Amino acid sequence: MARIVVIGAGLGAMAAAARLAVAGHRVTVYERAGTYGGAVGRFEREGFGFDTGPGLLHLPAVYRDLFVKTGRKPLEECVTLTQVDPAARHVFADGTRVDLPNASRAGTVAALDAALGAGTGARWGDFLNRAREAWDRTRRPLLEEPQPADPAPLAREPYPAAKAGLLRRPTTTLAQIGARELRDPRLAALLDAYAWSYGFDPATAPAAAAVLPYMEQTFGSWYVGGGMRALADAVHGRCRERRVEFVFDAPAEEVLEEGGRAAGVRLAGGGTVEADHVVWGAPVSALHHERVIGRERGGLLPLRRTDGTGRVTVCLALRGAREEGAAHRTVVHGGDGRPTVTVLRPDDPVLRPDADHESVTVTSTVRTDRERDAESFADLMVEAAEQAVPGLAGRLLWRRVRTPEDVRRDTGAAEVPGPALAGAHGRLLPAANASPLPGLYFAGGWSHPGGGLAHAGMSGALVAGLVVEGADFRGSR
Repeated sequence: MARIVVIGAGLGAMAAAARLAVAGHRVTVYERAGTYGGAVGRFEREGFGFDTGPGLLHLPAVYRDLFVKTGRKPLEECVTLTQVDPAARHVFADGTRVDLPNASRAGTVAALDAALGAGTGARWGDFLNRAREAWDRTRRPLLEEPQPADPAPLAREPYPAAKAGLLRRPTTTLAQIGARELRDPRLAALLDAYAWSYGFDPATAPAAAAVLPYMEQTFGSWYVGGGMRALADAVHGRCRERRVEFVFDAPAEEVLEEGGRAAGVRLAGGGTVEADHVVWGAPVSALHHERVIGRERGGLLPLRRTDGTGRVTVCLALRGAREEGAAHRTVVHGGDGRPTVTVLRPDDPVLRPDADHESVTVTSTVRTDRERDAESFADLMVEAAEQAVPGLAGRLLWRRVRTPEDVRRDTGAAEVPGPALAGAHGRLLPAANASPLPGLYFAGGWSHPGGGLAHAGMSGALVAGLVVEGADFRGSR
């Protein structure tokens, strides 16, 4: 039995902790905050509840596998999963609206043709076929296997762009796909919205980001009853069942090294904790230890670089019942100075004081390097959200604004890490799960295979496999 210290209690770190405990190790989690969940937070006031992180789950099979491998009760006995249908309602800048069904290619094509005009659905369908090729080429190395020792092949663009004219340059960004292949500003806006929702600027995101809409539209979007915080509750409960210990309000400052391998951690208060293995589930950038990050070809290994984006979230407490036919998720596309916003309106009695009130969450992706007045920007977000919530202004009781700085305070980083993407010369490949320092592993959104609930869960599975099976571990089968 090995002594394993896990730093951080986010979903990826807890997924690793539960799997390692089942393998017979003694696992203790140290978390800088006063609770578990990391970015999967909850704000509550006067009977209203709001998710302050992700609002929907994609690829629930990741957590089904976690619960199968760590206990008797499957995921569906611990949380209630419901497919969201429509997957999203889109309101474009010109006022056009379209409801996209959940996990139905034919339904999506038909909906786009009906709302945007004949032929638009076929163009989107052709794009998804090319996106599927990129998905098939990168699924295992980016999701199911440890990052290869030589990630150079993943730095190449896997997206097979449509045939171009002799004088046209290759398609290298998501924005170019929208302009050259979709050829409709609303389809381009639809594609852009997927990029922004994961924290990527479509002008700089590689064409490989096409896998993001493919993933959602193929495998569907799911809501967890009681909000996404209920998933964090369930994973924490599974950890406790497996005798994982948690220590809160205990930030770690440094990984200790002895004999050329990780030997424990130093906590912020000055105390030290010995360990045979250390799983670092906090942002990798928080480690200011050169030997931990390692060296390659004479220089420091690059840390995961995001597009410098975070999220502003506005929690709205509304009087009045949710109207019949309301969409769970509405994307209101920006125009005339308004930001693009995602409006979540879960029909969930757990999140409202009674049937005569409603909890609504509005989010927008922003650049973290630009100063803005939070309340003024929230005004613009709420104005845009009125296109998704009838009579919003007259129903508003109060609101709570959450900025990237609030996220930094709670999690240690203001930016939102997106999933690992191929292409882009490798700049969007996160830190490998096995660090250059033996005995130290990285889990969570800042490590392979990147951010997002499903990806974080995968990182936990990969780290557990590396610890238990060693360098011979080749990923899930």
